[in-house]
Order: sequence, then C-alpha cells, then structure tokens
Amino acid sequence: MNKTLRQKTELEVLRAGTLPSQEALQKALRRRGFKVGQATLSRDIRDLNLVKTAHGYALAQDAEASYSGLPPISRLLKEFVLEVRAAQNLLVLKTIVGSAQPVAAAMDRQDWAELVGTVAGDDTVLIICPDKEEARKLAHRIEEMLD
Repeated sequence: MNKTLRQKTELEVLRAGTLPSQEALQKALRRRGFKVGQATLSRDIRDLNLVKTAHGYALAQDAEASYSGLPPISRLLKEFVLEVRAAQNLLVLKTIVGSAQPVAAAMDRQDWAELVGTVAGDDTVLIICPDKEEARKLAHRIEEMLD
C-alpha cells in the first residue's frame, strides 16, 4: 500500500480521537490493512505534524490543512511556472515539462474565490475562473508570487 493512502488513513483514525501510543496507532492501521514498522510510523508522525499530548497522539490544529504532500503554492509557482496567459475567464500556465500536475494539485487546494478548478497536462495548467474579472485578479495574484 502506498504512503499517501497510509497517511490519509492515519489522519482518518486520529480524526476520531487521540491514541495513547504509537503502538495503538500501529494496531489501528493493522486493522485497516496496513502493516507498518516503528520507523515508518515515526516518519509519518513527523510528516503529518502529529502532536503528543497528555492523552496521546492527536492531530495538530493545522496538521490536516498542511498535509498535502506538496510544497507551498508560492514555491511551486516560482520554481515551475514560466508564463501566465489570460483567455477570457481562463488562465493558461506554462510550466517546465512534467510539473503541471503538482502545480494544478496545489492550486486546487487553495481556497481562492477566483479559482473554480484546474486541468493539467504535462507542461500546461488550464485554470477555470468564474468570469473575466476573476481571471484577471487571479493572474495578478499568480504573477505577484512569481516575482
């Protein structure tokens, strides 16, 4: 089973409440079909920003929001986006080859009113906005992050 699915399951388990120990988390994962060792579990705890409280392991307040497996959107845009083009209520981001998917995934995770959704290819991200004005605002926001 892959890391992303395992970590998603760990978040689901902890949404139900704290677990007193790593062993309890390990058992909960085993019941869901994941056999993990202590080293893997420790890495997952670190990656997911889980906290040890007086009651056991729990989600940090921002653990779920910060977990996406992706760097921050500003970093992805600076590193991978080459050009922003507007076309009515659409934006087209040209990226370096092979980086459109992570850029689109990170954009979809943003809570931006100007963004309805994205479609990604290999080196192009199509961004759908509600209207022409919102597309202009989003293009400006992206261009500011590129500087």
